Amino acid sequence: MDINYELYKVFYQVASSLSFSEASKKLFISQSAVSQSIKTLERKLGQPLFIRSTKKVQLSPAGQTLLKHVEPAIHLLEKGETQLLDTNALGLGQLHIGASDTICRYFLIPYLKQFHEQFPDVPIKVTNATSINCVDLLAQGKTDLIITNYPNSRMNDMYIHKTVASFEDVFIANPAYLDLQQEEYSLADIKNYPILMLERKSTTSEFLHHLFLQHQLELIPEVELNSNDFLMDLARIGLGIAFIPDYCLSGDDELCILKVKETIPKRQMVAAINPGLPLSPAADEFLKLLPQLKPDSPRQE
Repeated sequence: MDINYELYKVFYQVASSLSFSEASKKLFISQSAVSQSIKTLERKLGQPLFIRSTKKVQLSPAGQTLLKHVEPAIHLLEKGETQLLDTNALGLGQLHIGASDTICRYFLIPYLKQFHEQFPDVPIKVTNATSINCVDLLAQGKTDLIITNYPNSRMNDMYIHKTVASFEDVFIANPAYLDLQQEEYSLADIKNYPILMLERKSTTSEFLHHLFLQHQLELIPEVELNSNDFLMDLARIGLGIAFIPDYCLSGDDELCILKVKETIPKRQMVAAINPGLPLSPAADEFLKLLPQLKPDSPRQE
């Protein structure tokens, strides 16, 4: 079907703002031109894309479906244009990475520093999101690469460029507040204490819920947050037992690691790219700085 790209561009702006007037401002065309473009697109597709009323504009079911495909396409085109312009101006273009708050703080900083020292003129953009949401950013072409915990329910092996670290998850608590007399705890024992963990939309939460299910246990956390540092703060003041990646710990005298009877599998940290998109020169150079680990290798410090 021969449909002008400009029609999809107008559709995307209206669908994003749910406003014909806002779309006209962003596109620098009249509101009547926006309305006419939408009517033309609806006629060509044979379906209404918006539900119009005097008070508001809503996407129709067909419009919702179309937006799921148009949005990533628009982002990919914009990214391609930006990459070409930046490459001409700076040689490598912009580096855009997606990573969780924890990975940014405890893993990425030294590599970002090293990259910046080697390529001081290359802009670096870091988008902070959970490891699960980072995969969506990568799939939509909004980032050049992501650093994510693995396994990740949103990502298959085709996305993995290299394994950069291996780590263990641990239960931590402050023995000054909790009665921790046992030398070893089962998951069933830990279940009887307040459990502090990351929110559901995280790979760590997925991992722990799956671990409990494997042992026929129901996990009902006391606290769910989006920050491992905050979880450690709460564990430090005795609010419960926190579950965190071991690389977040740095010789904290107040917190102790609980010895667990069950085996907790190791996880990996991986650098992932979108195999369907060309890799930017800046991303290629950054990936060269990251370590390469075999899946069963110990974590490099």
